[in-house]
Amino acid sequence: MEVDGTFLTILGISAGILILTGWVEQIYKGYKTKRLKDVSKFLMIFISIGSILWLIYGVIVEDVFIIGTNAAGITLMMTVLAMKKIYDKRLRS
Repeated sequence: MEVDGTFLTILGISAGILILTGWVEQIYKGYKTKRLKDVSKFLMIFISIGSILWLIYGVIVEDVFIIGTNAAGITLMMTVLAMKKIYDKRLRS
């Protein structure tokens, strides 16, 4: 089955935008409320590890969409984890 390159490009960009939009919303909400208590750090760690593995895979197969989405996703997840650490520490103080 032959798949059009334009279709694959649109599919890859759409997938990346949808995945990253969730992280941007979480960062915005956390910044606004200064609370990320309900975000599981273990979930974030497992997703981060999965994204790192996907990034490695993307580099090996030279897929710019996988590389770009996962590099941006890792950055956003690390932002959420840093915010969670800061905000949770403030709650305990």
